[in-house]
Formats: sequence, C-alpha cells, structure tokens
Amino acid sequence: MEFNGFMTAALDEARAAAARGEVPVGAVLVSPEGRIVARAGNRTRELSDPTAHAEILVIRARCAELGSERLTGHDLYVTLEPCAMCATAISAARIRRLYYGASDPKSGGVEHGARVFTHSQCHHVPEVYEGIAAREAAELLRDFFLQKR
Repeated sequence: MEFNGFMTAALDEARAAAARGEVPVGAVLVSPEGRIVARAGNRTRELSDPTAHAEILVIRARCAELGSERLTGHDLYVTLEPCAMCATAISAARIRRLYYGASDPKSGGVEHGARVFTHSQCHHVPEVYEGIAAREAAELLRDFFLQKR
C-alpha cells in the first residue's frame, strides 16, 4: 500500500467511527516494513473512555502485540491533528513519523494549542507532515457536526 493508501485507510476508520456516532477521526499505524499493523477510529462514547482516541487505540494495540512501550520506526496516519494527550503518547511511543489530515485550531496539540513537540520536556519529536487529505478529513468532521446540530 502506498502513502496515500494509508491515509485512505485512516479515512475509512473515521467514516466507521461516524457511523457509530463517534467523532469521525481515524488512525492507522504502519510498521517499519510498510504494513498497516493497527487501525482504529474514535471509541470514546462506545467505551465510556475519554482516552479512547483513534491514535491512542492504535498505539495501545501495537504495543500490546509487541510487548513493548516503544514503536520505533512506526509511522502514524491520522485524519485530524492530534490533541495534546495524543501528541504526548506519540512522543512517548517514539513514533517515527506522524502524518495528519485536517488541522485542529480548537483542540490540536501539534500545530496549535499546546504544541507538545516544541516543549523541552518532550523526549522524542517525530517527523510531522500535515495536510494529507485535509479536505476529505475536514468534510467528514464538518458533516458530522452539522448533523448533530
């Protein structure tokens, strides 16, 4: 699967999250060998867990599978700019590269808000690539919230 295919898979997870009534954010984790090894959409409502963001779910799944808290060499594709909690988890897991779609001026923690990766306390800073399929990701979110209002 190619670069754009990984974000397409994350968008599929976001659509599935929306169908479950969750905020449509999806993530896929790609191994150093270039395979999707974990995928998830938000499940905060379903699990009654405010930490069940798509990014956290894929990190937890892969760490459990590997029996390690580190995901060195892995790349994360997520449809929305990670919040401060997720950015901190990405750093702690030592994710190699972060690719995200839509920016999140309200709750983002990478480009906006806390800007976690710029803090001196941040132990690891992944390579960050923003704006990947941003239009599609933003449309999913906009449509979801329009239906809720």
